[in-house]
Amino acid sequence: MAGSKTTAFSNNLLNDLLRGVALSLPGTLYVALFTVAPTDAGGGTEVTGGSYARAAVSRAGGTWDAASGGATANTSTISFTTASASWGTVVAFAIMDASSGGNMLYWGDLTTPKAIGSGDTAQFAAGELDITET
Repeated sequence: MAGSKTTAFSNNLLNDLLRGVALSLPGTLYVALFTVAPTDAGGGTEVTGGSYARAAVSRAGGTWDAASGGATANTSTISFTTASASWGTVVAFAIMDASSGGNMLYWGDLTTPKAIGSGDTAQFAAGELDITET
C-alpha cells in the first residue's frame, strides 16, 4: 500500500524550498486509520471510539528505510491499541503531524480493506507501509 502526498503538504514543501517559509515538523508523526479514504485534499473518515488512537512513529533514522527511487517504507511493526469495540472496515491510512487533529501529510488506500473488531489489534508489519513521492 503506497501513500501519496496531500496537496497542503505539497504546498508547504514548495513554500519551504522555494520561498524560505520554514516547514515545521514534530519529532513524532502519527499513523491514522480511515473507514472512508481521504484524498489529496484531505477529508475522509478517521476511525473513532473503541479505544482507537493514532499510532506514534518516530522520525528517527531507523524507523524508515533510507529513501530510494522516491520511496520509503517502515522498518518495524507499527501497532495500534487493541480495539475495545468495532472500528469498522479500515480502507486507508494517513501520516499525520499530531496525535489528534493536526495536518495530514501523506495518505494511501490499503491493498486489502480490513475489518477491525473488538479485541483486534491493527498493525502494519515492517515494509508494509510504503510512502512514495510522486
